[in-house]
Amino acid sequence: MKITDLIIDNRSLGSKLWLVDVVPAYEYKNNARTDTVLGYRYTIALPEKGLEKINVRIDGKQLMEAPNGYVEVIFDGLEVFIYWSKGQPQVGARATGIYLADGDTDT
Repeated sequence: MKITDLIIDNRSLGSKLWLVDVVPAYEYKNNARTDTVLGYRYTIALPEKGLEKINVRIDGKQLMEAPNGYVEVIFDGLEVFIYWSKGQPQVGARATGIYLADGDTDT
C-alpha cells in the first residue's frame, strides 16, 4: 500500500478551524507559476493542534475574504490527503465550500 492511498480522517484536524488568511492558488506549467488563478488557498490555524496551520484549496471564485484576526469556519467536502514535495511527504487539503461557523464575526 502506498502512503498516498491512505484516507485521513478530517477529525484529525480538531473540532475548531480558524481562518487566518486567503491567497490565490495559481496554475503551474512545467514547474513554473502562471498568471492563471485556479482557486484560493484558505490558511487555517488549528487551535487544538498548537495553532499549526494547513492550507485548504477551493477551486473557483474567492468565497471569503481574509479576516482581521481570525474567524471560525466550516468546510463543505473537506478532504485531507498526503502528497510528495521535494522527496518528503506533506499534508494537503481541499474542499468545495467554506462558511462561517455559527455566524461568527472577526475576532
